[in-house]
Amino acid sequence: MFLVGLTGGIASGKSAVSSQLKELGCPLIDADLVARKVVKPHSPAYRLILRHFGQGILLDNGEIDRQKLGQIIFSNPEKRRLLNSITHPEIHKEMFKQILLYFIKGYRYVILDVPLLFETRRLTRFLTHTVVVYCDPATQLSRLMQRDGLSQEEAEQRTGAQMPLKEKRGLASHVIENSGSREDTHRQVLRLHTKLEDSMEFLVVRAVAVAAVAGLGGLFLYTVRLLVS
Repeated sequence: MFLVGLTGGIASGKSAVSSQLKELGCPLIDADLVARKVVKPHSPAYRLILRHFGQGILLDNGEIDRQKLGQIIFSNPEKRRLLNSITHPEIHKEMFKQILLYFIKGYRYVILDVPLLFETRRLTRFLTHTVVVYCDPATQLSRLMQRDGLSQEEAEQRTGAQMPLKEKRGLASHVIENSGSREDTHRQVLRLHTKLEDSMEFLVVRAVAVAAVAGLGGLFLYTVRLLVS
């Protein structure tokens, strides 16, 4: 099995591409959904977040108000780094569990939908392919203002808190251009899906895994012989 990283920027259309890939039957792990899971009340990450950010970020039901927390970290890089240092290790552990489950089930590849894929770089060394959903800055700003009801200043603050899409585009092995029509984006998604389905790279990964297991088995047998001789 090989891993594919999917990323983008706020309002670039990554979620739409992710949904299309899932509809095509691609195994996909959404880091945002995992992030919601690891900060549920009474979890280790939840307790650390409350310790550093206070009770004021909670909803009436005791869950973290993501909007309030987002307002804090988007305007404060130090707070954003602190939050990432709390949540990212827990997110990665949960994602690894889900990857392992797909591996056991025999899937050839898994797509990891990770918004901060290139910002953290903790996962990139494990990825065979990286995909960026790109749109031009003007389109991104317009979509964000319309989607979230933000002023231009607020939207620029949100986009400015992230790595520029142009920079991410230069780091990716595949780019889905999402500045145009939905139909054009969907055609690109179909081409990516075909490439992943036709790829034989999973055979290389599987061969390495088998060789590693065989090597461990041989070492085990050798150790047993030494013990009984």
